[in-house]
Amino acid sequence: MKLARLVVLLGAATGWQAAAQTWDTSGNLMLNGTYYFREVVYLVGYNSGALGRAVALYGTINFNGSGTYTTSCTVYDSQYGLVTCAAWGVPTSGTYSIAASGYGFLSSPVSNGDYVYGLVSQQGIFAGSSTESGFNDLFIAAPLASPPPTNATFKGSYWLADMDLSSGNPLTTIGSMFQVNADGAGNLGNVSLNGYVGEGGSTVITQTASAVKYSFSNGAAVVAFPSPSNATLILGQKYLYFSPDGSFVFGGSPQSWDFLVGVRTATGTPSFGGLYYQAGIDQDESQLASGYAMLDTYYGSLNTNGAGLAFGHQRLNNVFNNYATGYTYSEAYSVNPDGTYSNPAMRYVVGAGGVRIGSGIGPYLGISVALPAPSFTVSGVFLSPAGVVNSANSAPFTAGIAPGEFITLYGANLAPGTETASTVPLPTLLDGVQVTVNGLPAPLNYVSPGQIQALVPYASGSTIARIQVINNNVASNAVTEFVNLTAPGVFTVPPGGTGYGAVLHADYSFVTPQSPAQVGETVSVYLTGLGTVNPLIPDGSAGVFSQTTNTITADISGVAATVSYAGLAPVWAGLYQINLTVPSGVTAGDNYLDIAGPDSYASEALISVGSATAVSASSAPQAAVRRLPKSGPRVRRPMPRLAPAK
Repeated sequence: MKLARLVVLLGAATGWQAAAQTWDTSGNLMLNGTYYFREVVYLVGYNSGALGRAVALYGTINFNGSGTYTTSCTVYDSQYGLVTCAAWGVPTSGTYSIAASGYGFLSSPVSNGDYVYGLVSQQGIFAGSSTESGFNDLFIAAPLASPPPTNATFKGSYWLADMDLSSGNPLTTIGSMFQVNADGAGNLGNVSLNGYVGEGGSTVITQTASAVKYSFSNGAAVVAFPSPSNATLILGQKYLYFSPDGSFVFGGSPQSWDFLVGVRTATGTPSFGGLYYQAGIDQDESQLASGYAMLDTYYGSLNTNGAGLAFGHQRLNNVFNNYATGYTYSEAYSVNPDGTYSNPAMRYVVGAGGVRIGSGIGPYLGISVALPAPSFTVSGVFLSPAGVVNSANSAPFTAGIAPGEFITLYGANLAPGTETASTVPLPTLLDGVQVTVNGLPAPLNYVSPGQIQALVPYASGSTIARIQVINNNVASNAVTEFVNLTAPGVFTVPPGGTGYGAVLHADYSFVTPQSPAQVGETVSVYLTGLGTVNPLIPDGSAGVFSQTTNTITADISGVAATVSYAGLAPVWAGLYQINLTVPSGVTAGDNYLDIAGPDSYASEALISVGSATAVSASSAPQAAVRRLPKSGPRVRRPMPRLAPAK
């Protein structure tokens, strides 16, 4: 087989509670003290995507720094109205577990036995979602500054984005974005808003709110938007909570189910580079003509290179699925001097402190927030707490790992030098370096002081993996990761996770723009992260025709492709192969090649398709509309359990 050129792709890449392993809690002190929080829960009850119930919680949450919390809050429930949390029956105390990276979970304030998963940012802000719980929600908590903010501290220019599902009907869902200028004396003046309403599709709606005022109580702002006849986008009171440095703001109505996020306008061109933690709400209204809309909520992370390229992951719950999905993607970006930029689905503002907020562009409504990750102290043999990524598509650490996946580990002093494995099976000891996953030795392809490429053992077991590097008998810190069934990533040419996928014609030549795939042609895609196989082979051994035990599907720019084989690639260690047939109806030119497993969806690689078999020519998409994981049947779902009103 003429697969020799693929060796470069394997070179150095530039529910979940576990029984056997426990989550790292060394970052619990990242949550410590009094915080303001808001959580909005959406329960979809109809096949149209309409809400059957919605709940908003807001108030204070006190973290003790060692894993427990208490709350003092108010609930606004579409079934029971406005009550205190205690009267509603919500737990007033709980537990939390935060790793050294800031990644972790807290027991749900609204649903016994469930968890809110998320991440703690550099500013100490926790943002997350209850993705494994069967309902959609967004949860944000920020430390209360000392002394608490007052009218005088709310001063200057801010951008705000609002997502409002209060009507419960996709036809009247509202998304808006606007700028306010606070004078430090209780006045925002006239505020110009523009946004979208669900049934209006991509039609821009504008509104002017006149003489908007604000006041503070116990460190929270109360903003009063007047109610003129043209108040299509926003009206009434909004409570706003601020990060200690004032760069980030969030909140919403005390008697509704909207969610606001905001950022202070930066001085000069803001920087958007490095690791970010993200969370948000999306509602895809593009299928309203077919009678439904699709809501999802998510948390995750993204790595930005500061030069216009980002690799992202979102752990999301789609309303029509009864399970969570890991969604990985790459996207281009170009921040304007004023901090704004956009793609076809979202408009963004990068503001003070590098915080980014986003607002959907109809018919793709939503809000998002991306917060800079904390920095990590390097000492001795050090494995970065956020340094475990997919070797093929560079999906960040929140994507988790899968058995048989090639992962790249980043850190410091990981190896005495640089060495690449020269034999198959891959060794578990290379240049005096070992990697263990739940105590099992991982086959090694490459080691260096700053990064290692290792293969996750098939028998890693559990739902949590404990990963550790041992450099000549000196052990690193341990990093915990969630274990998935699958975590697909397509290798790219050149390596790194963006651009053209490693896709071969039948003669083993690469599919390229100069030699595109044709409709009806069967091509081979090379990737990692498809999980366990049958028959099982020893870790690190040369591949055989052994099929994955997971159902794997593929599509090309949204058009389903027939998969005739998904399993190990013969000869190569740790490499997976998918044989798929290019479907009819695919547009000529460069298309996204998307791969999905039972708990994952990856969309980052491109495949070129020939013009002779397509409708029209197109160029490589630079900022395509977000390609969501496919949903299951649209049926009315039973309501997940929530705390009952007393």
